[in-house]
Amino acid sequence: MNEPVAAEIQGSAGVVDPPIEADVHGDGKLNRGAVSWAIFEGGRDPQVILITIYIFMPYVAASMVGDAVKGQEVISQWNQWSGWAVMATAPFIGASIDKLGGRKIWLAAILGLMIPLTASLWWAKPDGTGLSVATTMLFAMTAQVLFAYNEILHNSLLIRAAGLNAAHKASGLALSLGNLFSVIALVFTAWAFALPGKVDWSFVPATPLFGLDTATHEHERVVAWLAAGLLFFGSIPLFLFTPDAPRTGVPIFRAFAQGAGELWRMLKTISHHKDAAVYVGSRMFFVDGMNGVLVYAGVYAVGVMKWGALEMLGYGILLSIFAVLGGFVARWLDELVGPKNALRIEIVMSMLGLMAFLGMRPDMILFFWPYDAAAHAPLWNGPVFQHLPDAVFVLVGFSNAIFITAQYATSRTLLTRLTPPDQTGTFFGVYALSGVATAWLAPTLVNRGTAITGTQQGGFAMLLVLLAIGLLGLFFVRGGGRAIPGRA
Repeated sequence: MNEPVAAEIQGSAGVVDPPIEADVHGDGKLNRGAVSWAIFEGGRDPQVILITIYIFMPYVAASMVGDAVKGQEVISQWNQWSGWAVMATAPFIGASIDKLGGRKIWLAAILGLMIPLTASLWWAKPDGTGLSVATTMLFAMTAQVLFAYNEILHNSLLIRAAGLNAAHKASGLALSLGNLFSVIALVFTAWAFALPGKVDWSFVPATPLFGLDTATHEHERVVAWLAAGLLFFGSIPLFLFTPDAPRTGVPIFRAFAQGAGELWRMLKTISHHKDAAVYVGSRMFFVDGMNGVLVYAGVYAVGVMKWGALEMLGYGILLSIFAVLGGFVARWLDELVGPKNALRIEIVMSMLGLMAFLGMRPDMILFFWPYDAAAHAPLWNGPVFQHLPDAVFVLVGFSNAIFITAQYATSRTLLTRLTPPDQTGTFFGVYALSGVATAWLAPTLVNRGTAITGTQQGGFAMLLVLLAIGLLGLFFVRGGGRAIPGRA
């Protein structure tokens, strides 16, 4: 496998990084600044797992809105608006960040908004005496937009934290810590708040810790404090030990004007390379479809499978663990059939998983297999996933977690096979921008599909359109086979 290049590692913020000088290559070891950089991502990623995917947004749909179908429609509408905001602003931030200079002051400002906004979601009460649904979604989606900015700024510090020779180590550590912290948070929430009173296990408290009341969904709302706390404490090492970029003295508006010029030059460059341009265009669709499957899977499971907080906690824990296998699957497929064919396989498997979800209900397995829970003994006597439809839904989720994660890894590898080595930075800049250019599209389609059909299945099925368009586009891309260009 090729060593990751600077722009690939940095994501959106790698768009306009100047040529890296020799003295920032580093000694290849993870120093204190690099580990601190990785810890920050470990504290940030649970925001997505706890709030967006598995716990809080499904709670909003089922308990605050009170109807899962209407809840999916409301959440997708707000996601559409946040996607527009990210699309309109994030590319300019990514392209302008090096003109602005120091990152930490901007990160501090973003965290100063994100942390209280996230923590305030605790007051999103199901009886309407706290935050309204509209205010809850406004706070959550504002934090989601700020998360995108946070990610850009954080990524842009990687080379300064670890050096080029250790950047891949720090990046891998950060991804591992993000997954680890998320699983720990989910396990703690289940043990401390959701399981007490539901199971007679000696290692589980008899009642929820801190006197939380499950009748008012405090065991679900408490993840707002957990996510905010992890974000706060995870940021402390970065501010103390990770080197910041030097200040440039360039005024903000001039920096953004220069960033816009960089964006235009990047787009002109990639237009001269047909296969890379077609690939990036295809990726805009299939990556948005993949993101949609992840974002709406929790809301879908609560509404269609009638799962509660305990099931969602178990589901989140299991899928977060299985997602780790995606990186290994991507590497194996890349070597076996080449990254382009690997990506096709990953998209097809994700489409099959999505279609399988559409055929699941508590009384139906994969469209054609009726199931009567009263006529079948439970699979086990545990607190969750006692019946076959639940187990099948979880197994389909395993497949999605593996192949969607693999897609993210293979997508980067494929771009390195389609681009000139001396222009990798520019192409990865456009690649990063393509990830946000259509951030509004999946929420829009889910919203319209849900509203028109009056079902969650109708909204969720619209993601197949995005995956199919992205898959079709790959058939017009030449290259991307097993052989690495320029090597014997």
